[in-house]
Amino acid sequence: MKTRDETRRRRYDNKIHASKSYPISLVCINFMHDGNLGYLIRSAGCFGVDCIHVIGSIPERKILNPLSGSLYDYVQIKGYSSPRAFLDYAKANNIKLVSAEISENSESINSYSFDFSSHVALVVGQEECGVPVEILINSDVIHIPMPGVGYCLNTSQAANIILYEAIKQYDAGVTQLVEFQPSKLTVAGSSPVSRSTLFGNSIYCPDS
Repeated sequence: MKTRDETRRRRYDNKIHASKSYPISLVCINFMHDGNLGYLIRSAGCFGVDCIHVIGSIPERKILNPLSGSLYDYVQIKGYSSPRAFLDYAKANNIKLVSAEISENSESINSYSFDFSSHVALVVGQEECGVPVEILINSDVIHIPMPGVGYCLNTSQAANIILYEAIKQYDAGVTQLVEFQPSKLTVAGSSPVSRSTLFGNSIYCPDS
């Protein structure tokens, strides 16, 4: 049977046991357009990212699944009521934040070396407001050089570029690597999240 003759779900299920995951997650802030979150889910599923952290509202599965190339059920989505709630979670789980934002002090992705001595979360901002200041001051801040006439990429496009670079560096072994264990993750006030619950569920984390 040719691959294209199978349903997407069947193709994903056939590949899942041979797939690879990385000690990297994605973070986004209350997107205006549901498509951007759908595209992030698709990228996560294709590049080996198990979890997306969403600060703000999360659209229903029936909206996101078609936009994600039917990968919604293969990526965990965690929701947070505010940037502070996410920061508390990141601190409790020793997660290093790397935010994509154009600023005077941001470093070019061309020269930035990712540090995988702990789990890395890549943060992309809301379409109009960008990354909240309270997250930026707790992050390494990087930007993507844009030599063309344009000066601002779509937020999901920026996430794809940064994610690909992070994975490339991880595979190249440019820094000391550690094996990330999703089963060790905890949400404040709850028991650890097991690997078996990673797919097809959303977890909501209110302010503590």
